[in-house]
Amino acid sequence: MRTYAIGDIHGALDKLEEVHARIAADRRATGDAEAPVVHIGDLVDRGPDSRGVIDFLLNGIGAGAPWIAIKGNHDRMFTGFLDDPDSQDPGLREGLHWIDPALGGDRTLASYGVGGAGERMLFDLHEAALRAVPPAHVAFLNGLALSHRRGKVLFVHAGIRPGVPLAEQSEGDLLWIRRAFLDDRSDHGALVVHGHTPVDAVTHYGNRVNIDTGAGYGRALAAVVIEGKRVWLLGPGGREAVLPRGVPAP
Repeated sequence: MRTYAIGDIHGALDKLEEVHARIAADRRATGDAEAPVVHIGDLVDRGPDSRGVIDFLLNGIGAGAPWIAIKGNHDRMFTGFLDDPDSQDPGLREGLHWIDPALGGDRTLASYGVGGAGERMLFDLHEAALRAVPPAHVAFLNGLALSHRRGKVLFVHAGIRPGVPLAEQSEGDLLWIRRAFLDDRSDHGALVVHGHTPVDAVTHYGNRVNIDTGAGYGRALAAVVIEGKRVWLLGPGGREAVLPRGVPAP
């Protein structure tokens, strides 16, 4: 069973198009046109073209591409702002607002033609955003899945709460969890493929695989292909094996 997955995109449309081209090349090499592509969340913020990313995904899915998009914490913060300009996501530290440059909501709004995020009153900014963001984009973001299970692999944005059955995981943990998940080495009953916490390169920890390589900070966007529990990075020259840590290369 083959599945493709793409890490945190963060408004990097050019990088998204590039990794989809790599997936298309791998499809041609394997003759597999049906394997799904799972986008691991954080579609928006920080990068220059969040609107373009949403359009790209909507157009592909609308054309029948086997693509799946999972909700990330940044996607929820965006829709939270659209619902209420004073929205404070439960996972965000107090005093930090989504439009802060550190989070990149200002750049998301700019991609929709709404500028001046650091200068305008929140109410005014909110009204402008409601006029600028297409209802189809809002519906798409609100309808994103929180996880996707395929065979022996579970795809989520941030991770899971160890010891909690997969069917009982909270939305907050799926979107925000870090240390309790990252430090755990137990078998989760599935290989967990996630993003949320940037790493220098796609890393296989045995019980989980982190595919967020920092596109939101100007670094590469990763695309991987998974068959069973075997993982390959799709690089410029094709597949590169990603082995669990501690396993020597063949």
